[in-house]
Amino acid sequence: MKVLFVLTSHDKLGDTGKKTGFWVEEFAAPYYTLADEGVKIDLASPKGGQPPIDPKSTEPDAQTPATKRFYEDEDLQHKLSRTKKLSEVRAEDYDAVFYPGGHGPLWDLAKDKDSIRLIEEFTKLQKPVAAVCHGPAVLAEAKAPGGEPLVKGKKVAGFTNSEEEAVQLTNIVPFLVEDRLKELGGNYSKADDWKPYVVTDGLLITGQNPASSEPAAEQLLKMLQQRQVSTK
Repeated sequence: MKVLFVLTSHDKLGDTGKKTGFWVEEFAAPYYTLADEGVKIDLASPKGGQPPIDPKSTEPDAQTPATKRFYEDEDLQHKLSRTKKLSEVRAEDYDAVFYPGGHGPLWDLAKDKDSIRLIEEFTKLQKPVAAVCHGPAVLAEAKAPGGEPLVKGKKVAGFTNSEEEAVQLTNIVPFLVEDRLKELGGNYSKADDWKPYVVTDGLLITGQNPASSEPAAEQLLKMLQQRQVSTK
């Protein structure tokens, strides 16, 4: 089994002068959940090379066993520094795609043509698409084969308006994930702020926040294992 992880290349938090990027926990926890079960993982980003890490995700209160393992994992850090360019990857080479969050994707991946192409290709090939926290923003411009928004009529989750308010970025981000998913016709639902919450609709897996990243990866792993069994 082979999964593609797509990370943001965007590091500017609007006009604040502060930095953003991807959220370490939302990358590390899903990565190890899958890799420990023998899944091969490739990493890609719009620009290739080292994707920016959101500085907030390296603060003490954001650490988990997975992030601590990541900081000690020189091999994975080296691999992360050499992500493939999104324009050079193809859906047919993978069994699924996973998008970690962090605020970066709101600026680049949400409208990145290569990312949109990939999501639509995975969908056409009937392969799972998973995204967590701000990751579901990448679905904003993706279309279903019939031309409708990909999330229309689908059960979806993602970072809530109240969680965005709690981190005081409501007026900084280009759009709110919850609002956008609803505007596109998604059947959006959520749990209490910061609680793990993942929804699956067909081959689409979406998680609400950092706490949802590992459960989302577990859902993806289960889906991949079931598909592997059914094709044997």
